[in-house]
Amino acid sequence: MVARRAQRGHRAVRLVLFNTLDYARFLAFVFVVSWVLARRRWALLLPWFLLAGYSLSLPATLTNGGITVVAGLLSLRLCHQKHTGETPPLPAALAAVALNFIALGWLSYRHAARDPLGLGLTALKLPLPHGTVPSIVGALVGFALLLLLVRARKIRLIFILLASYVFYAHWDWRFLPLIFFSSSIDWLLGHAIYKEQDPGKKKRWLVLTAAVNLGVLGVFKYFNFGIDTARALLESLGMHPSPIALRIALPVGISFFTFESMSYVIDVYRGDIKPQKSYLEYLAFVAFFPHLVAGPIVRPRDLLPQLANQPRWSALEGSEGLFLIGVGLVKKVCIGDYLALNLVDRVFDAPMHYSSLECYAGVLGYAVQIYCDFSGYTDMAIGSALLLGVRFPLNFDSPYKAPDIQDFWRRWHISLSTWLRDYLYIPLGGNRKGEARTYINLMLTMLLGGLWHGAAWTFVVWGGLHGGALAVHRAWHSSPVQKAFVNAARERHAYWVWEDGESKKRLPGKGW
Repeated sequence: MVARRAQRGHRAVRLVLFNTLDYARFLAFVFVVSWVLARRRWALLLPWFLLAGYSLSLPATLTNGGITVVAGLLSLRLCHQKHTGETPPLPAALAAVALNFIALGWLSYRHAARDPLGLGLTALKLPLPHGTVPSIVGALVGFALLLLLVRARKIRLIFILLASYVFYAHWDWRFLPLIFFSSSIDWLLGHAIYKEQDPGKKKRWLVLTAAVNLGVLGVFKYFNFGIDTARALLESLGMHPSPIALRIALPVGISFFTFESMSYVIDVYRGDIKPQKSYLEYLAFVAFFPHLVAGPIVRPRDLLPQLANQPRWSALEGSEGLFLIGVGLVKKVCIGDYLALNLVDRVFDAPMHYSSLECYAGVLGYAVQIYCDFSGYTDMAIGSALLLGVRFPLNFDSPYKAPDIQDFWRRWHISLSTWLRDYLYIPLGGNRKGEARTYINLMLTMLLGGLWHGAAWTFVVWGGLHGGALAVHRAWHSSPVQKAFVNAARERHAYWVWEDGESKKRLPGKGW
């Protein structure tokens, strides 16, 4: 029950982010501006399409139509200026964005009495007064930043990084320094490890990296769990310790961005990759909003080169991204949420009120719900990234079709299972140090994997069950009994095929 509550709480947070109209607007805004800043000629018309779409939702007046038409003509003029090749100059790109979004803001303020900057401050939940003066100050600050960005070579990447931080701040802006400083420390330590020649000092830098990341994760996610466990243990021994609790919210996505940042430093230590020279690109790698909250866990060697290079628009990838977002929404809203509301939550909240058959249906429904919930969210994340010219790895591959538990973990949350394999199971020794050590490594990996999912003993038990199942599966497949059983089954199957063929000979008119 604790595990389900934790999962339901996690799901409630995600509803604010991916399954709402607010996220659709945010993604549309980022899509338009990022491709304009990529300086593609066709992209200069994208801001106008947003303006035109909003204008169509307003009353049909001469003023609304006139503003939209004038903005469209000016956008066409900017798009068809004589540029060198297919890349328009940066001032033209900025002018296209500014022109249409100023018109959009004016229409919004005129018809809905909404101050766009004030709404932005409200959405970020910043502790600032909202009125005319703060809006003017915000506009001046934004204009000053724009002037600085004009001189920047990585203006599109800067925009995506800022958009990712805004996306994260929508949940709670106070945790922005956490992800920023965590990323910065790992970037610096990665360079320190690469420059160090002494293997002993390299290892000390690596230990420091692990201590910092796991320390942050431990304080925010596992401190209260550890204190509660210790207090329960002391109380069972007849002691009565005073209650201690850390009253702090769990930062959204901390398990994901911590693992991604750690994998970068470990890869540098192993020599698999070189340290990232660009501080900006590394910050964007950690904070890139499609995978920031719930994965997939993207490896630095897969994502960093895509962020460093100028993207190329592909209509095929764009349509694939929209399709995945649609599929993810159907999985999450139409199947996952429907099952949760109409079957799973009712059965799990009051199981004594239902028959054994209904309880079993609730358990099966929960299996479908959690798959549609998680894989649907991942589909939306992959689709969002594709719209921005970035491809994430596959994270789910029909896991419930797996014939055994080992194949299941090759299909379920693939980015996490491969992370645990490469950064925990193999460093522990994998299957290289004998059968007994292999089983211990499997159990430790899955126990820690279960604890990674949530700070509760139910998650630890869940990890232990999966670790035990993997160990039993491995023991069975490596035993001589299993091999004899398989050989006998193969011989029996061959006999059935032969007997079936022989029997067909006796059927009238069914000869070979």
